[in-house]
Amino acid sequence: MVKQERAARTRHALIQAAATVFAEEGFVTASLSTISRRAGVSNGALHFHFANKHLLAEAVEAGAAEAVRRITEAAQARQGGSSLQSVVDATHELMGSLAHDSVVRAGFGLAGDLARRREPSPRTQWQHWVEDVLRRAEHGGALAHGVSAADGARVIVAATAGLEVLGGQDASWLSRQTVTGFWEVLLPRLADRRDLDALVSAGSQHPPAVPPR
Repeated sequence: MVKQERAARTRHALIQAAATVFAEEGFVTASLSTISRRAGVSNGALHFHFANKHLLAEAVEAGAAEAVRRITEAAQARQGGSSLQSVVDATHELMGSLAHDSVVRAGFGLAGDLARRREPSPRTQWQHWVEDVLRRAEHGGALAHGVSAADGARVIVAATAGLEVLGGQDASWLSRQTVTGFWEVLLPRLADRRDLDALVSAGSQHPPAVPPR
């Protein structure tokens, strides 16, 4: 049991270190020796868990994909009756993870690396979820007249991909303020007027601001 726990900690440390190095240097430039040094383990220990850099990258992408799954499932569980609010909430959570979680950040970055392009990726996983939720919103009459689920999903996916890329250089692009501003602009065009007042651009889990006394 002790050996299994130690092995699990080592594997976790290697994935975290790989994510950091991939995010900083890119997949091609990153070296296994740099990753093992960041993780505080020997090269031999690294090769025991991961035979090559591609397998390490796959583990990072799998970690990012799992984070996307948790974010989207939690958003839907909280907002079972509001498809659009679930997308708003999930967008805030995803941007927060991109800002603070090196595995999520690297996993999405690897999806855009030509040397690592593969399907499915965390990006396509996010895209498919948004498309599915928007289709259900359209069928339920939650979209504004004349707005299709396909067009709405393209705008959301393109915008979040842009925020992700820009956030790699300037974290303010991933801030709650920036994401809230995006939804404040989009929701009046996207949502049916009957539902608009109930939608919270800042995310339904964000505590309301306390008015000054």
